[in-house]
Amino acid sequence: MSKKILITGAAGFLGSHLCDRFINEGFSVIGMDNFITGDEKNIHHLLDHVNFQFIKHDVTEFVKIDGSLDYILHFASPASPIDYLKIPIQTLKVGSLGTHNLLGLAKAKKARILIASTSEVYGDPLVHPQTEDYYGNVNTIGPRGVYDEAKRFQESITMAYHRFHGLETRIVRIFNTYGPRMRLNDGRVIPAFMGQALRGEDLTVFGDGSQTRSFCYVNDQVEGIFRLLFSDYSHPVNIGNPHEITIKDFAEEIIKLTGTNQKIIYKDLPIDDPMQRQPDISLAKRLLDWEPKVDRAVGMKKTFDYFKSLSEEELYKSEHKDFTNHIKL
Repeated sequence: MSKKILITGAAGFLGSHLCDRFINEGFSVIGMDNFITGDEKNIHHLLDHVNFQFIKHDVTEFVKIDGSLDYILHFASPASPIDYLKIPIQTLKVGSLGTHNLLGLAKAKKARILIASTSEVYGDPLVHPQTEDYYGNVNTIGPRGVYDEAKRFQESITMAYHRFHGLETRIVRIFNTYGPRMRLNDGRVIPAFMGQALRGEDLTVFGDGSQTRSFCYVNDQVEGIFRLLFSDYSHPVNIGNPHEITIKDFAEEIIKLTGTNQKIIYKDLPIDDPMQRQPDISLAKRLLDWEPKVDRAVGMKKTFDYFKSLSEEELYKSEHKDFTNHIKL
């Protein structure tokens, strides 16, 4: 009998790719999402698959799964600044109440659970590159705090369940990840730049563009998560690409990739926007024998081809998704 895994946030960018991976590995997959930021089209190709079941549900409410369950991947959460600044309370709830519900489910089912954390737990880091033993530099009451602190609490309660209940837990700290199925206008740097280029708009850089990011292609990210789930390590592990680039240089790469002649325009830096973001992946290399394989030029070409395939309606759609039908505060 195939192993059964629950993946929350299944209709999201990363969640949907994880569904694909575990289906391909022969697992019986239960996908769960309330579509607050996810999109049904990301899992449409799986809906008739014999080993896939979808449940529309908000994990901040009690989660019930019939029968046995071997693994849980908790990837339900807004992940872009536009989303979590528009729905701050729901962001806090999915990181706290949602995580609590899923840890309780894992305990009841005796299932191993992997929690999706983020490089945002490091805040605007004073240590570079960021190692897992760095505690971070986070403004708890700033606008980004709703996401940063939700994820920091998520890590804390997960380790509490591990220590107090002996629950099998894993924590992945995800650094900037990109690839097909990203929402074009979700506010993150790659879809923002590519959307602007495709619409013939100038590329918007915040600050002077000297801040850095490190971009990991989705297939590499999924591979790292897969290996972490089946490891014996319960503490956080960075999964990301350590090749760092400034935002200004990256904008110039996008202009070259897209073959457009847009200019770069500069706007004020948002509050608490991190100036540096680069993972130290020494632990992942040693523990999981993992490191990213996809070159940025190759991954960006695949991502751009995906965005080019979108309809004109999707290309010009407002970046502000309507959350009205989904929010329960």
